[in-house]
Formats: sequence, structure tokens, C-alpha cells
Amino acid sequence: MLSTLTIHNFVLIDRVHLTFENGFTIFTGETGAGKSILLDALSLALGARAQGQMVAAGSRATILSVPA
Repeated sequence: MLSTLTIHNFVLIDRVHLTFENGFTIFTGETGAGKSILLDALSLALGARAQGQMVAAGSRATILSVPA
């Protein structure tokens, strides 16, 4: 089970550390609040293919990490 996700320099996200508890997790918010960006980061962390424009402007790389 995924327990944490750390994101650095991904699209508009500078740095975030998410911790997931047991049970059902829901991302909610206004339109344009970044839910899709979080789901894209999660997809990449789980093995999806990356695209160059996913690296935040002005950054050399993006870092997505999940515990092994």
C-alpha cells in the first residue's frame, strides 16, 4: 500500500510531502486547484512515462519518491 509520496519541482509544485492513512483517500477542491497535477505525479511514481514539460520551469529535474 502507498503510504507516502514526495514531489519536488513537478509542473507547478515546488515541494510537497503527502502521507496517506489506511482507508479511502479522496482529493477534492476547486477547479484549477491542482488535483490533476497530483494524480499525474502519482502516475509517474507508479511507472507512467514522463514528458519534458513535467519538470517545473527553471528546474533541472523533478523528483518523485515513494517508499520501497
